Amino acid sequence: MMTIEETKMENEHDLRFINQQQGGIPVFLKVLSFMVLMVLVFTGIANLLPQVEGQAPKDVKVDLGALTMGAYIAMGESLFKGKGTCTLCHNNLGRAPDILALNMEETAAERISSADYQGEAKDSEHYFHESMVAPSKYVVPGFGKAGEPSPMPTINKAPIGLTEIEMGAIIAFLQTKDGGEATIELPTDAPALTETVDSAEVAKPASTAAEALAKYGCTACHTVLDSPAAIGPELKTVGSRSSKEEIRNSIVNPAAVIATGFPPIMPGDFADKMMVKELDLIVAFLVNSKDAKREQTTDDESSTEIDTKGEK
Repeated sequence: MMTIEETKMENEHDLRFINQQQGGIPVFLKVLSFMVLMVLVFTGIANLLPQVEGQAPKDVKVDLGALTMGAYIAMGESLFKGKGTCTLCHNNLGRAPDILALNMEETAAERISSADYQGEAKDSEHYFHESMVAPSKYVVPGFGKAGEPSPMPTINKAPIGLTEIEMGAIIAFLQTKDGGEATIELPTDAPALTETVDSAEVAKPASTAAEALAKYGCTACHTVLDSPAAIGPELKTVGSRSSKEEIRNSIVNPAAVIATGFPPIMPGDFADKMMVKELDLIVAFLVNSKDAKREQTTDDESSTEIDTKGEK
């Protein structure tokens, strides 16, 4: 048998042999060098990639004294597509007239001259203003129900709450987007307007379900709250026929199940525009939206059944 000393010498001899076979560099040093090299490589690649820096929203002060009509029109387009939430309904999905695809100056003239028109406007400027502050004065045929309030919200009130200056900017945009001339005057004597860049993204979340439903135009298509609409399924009693998960899924993935008799016009990215808090508010509200009579009948039937069983 080998002594301890002889075994130790044998092991040292084996290590020297391995080191000689591998160029005299211990294996662990090679592994360590390889790891360091990989770290350097990946660091270099990361530094070569474009770096995107998040920026906090900036307030843009509008100097009304130096405001040009071109800037006012641009502001109107931004508000139309952003804070005003106009494109949520006025698009090519059929729930409201596709304003961006229409020549709105010609369209306004046609509607004012229509026998069905009951408003007070005499020109496009006042027609556009009237349609924002009193949308029920004239409901375009084919959208909404005759004799009932317009599904369009009053946009100078909560939750949208556009100011007169902001509505004026939208009017200027609608008048000029198809080559027309803006007749609305530039604001000069009003308080300075502060508009937040990309206000649609940085707006404060709705604090109630009613605010959230109005903010995202749910009342334009669905009978919910105090707004009747027949474009989409009624939601006043949806909690009686759908579970919480079904209601949430119908918002997050509206194309998964299409209600019988209704067109598949709800945008697929509808929920992406909401904050999580707002989605939760709407879902909770709809889950509790039930047919009171039906619930009472069910409760009465259950009570009767219990009483009958008790008698037996």
